[in-house]
Amino acid sequence: MSNKSHESDVAFIKALAELLNENDLTELSVKREYGEDDTLQVRVSRKGEAVTYAAAPAPVTHTAPAAAAATAAAPVAPAEDPASHPGAVTSPMVGTVYMQAEPGAPAFVSVGAQVAEGDTLLIIEAMKTMNHIPAPRAGTVKRILIEDGAAVEYGAPLMIIE
Repeated sequence: MSNKSHESDVAFIKALAELLNENDLTELSVKREYGEDDTLQVRVSRKGEAVTYAAAPAPVTHTAPAAAAATAAAPVAPAEDPASHPGAVTSPMVGTVYMQAEPGAPAFVSVGAQVAEGDTLLIIEAMKTMNHIPAPRAGTVKRILIEDGAAVEYGAPLMIIE
C-alpha cells in the first residue's frame, strides 16, 4: 500500500472515530474495496477503544483511542468479539435501546439476573415503535454490552446470557 493511501486511510479512520463519538455509537465497522486485491477493513469500537485496520493481502492492526488517529503499532491479537459468544443476544433491528419500560422505572434485567425464555430483556425503539426484545433462552445475564439510550445496529451484541 502506498504512503499516500495510508495517509487518506488514517484520515478516514479519524472521521469514523468522530462519527462514533458524535452519534454515541459503541461500534462501527466499514469495508472499502479499492480494487481486486486492495481492500480496507476498519472497526472502531468504544468498549475496547480499539481501531482495527486491515489492508489486503496482509492484515495490520493498530490500537488507538476511539477519538484519536490510528498510529503505527505492533500487530496485536484481535479482541474477542462479543457477537461470537455462544450466549450472545444480538439486536434484531436498528434502533435506540431502553433498559426500562419508562424513565425512572427499574431496569428489565441487570448483570447476575436470572431470566426465563421469553422474558423482556430491553426495548428497542424503531420508527416510534417500542419493540420488546425477549430472552431467547433461560439463563443468567453475565454481561450487558449496551447502555440505556444507545443506538444499535442490526446484529449488534446486546448482552450475554449463559
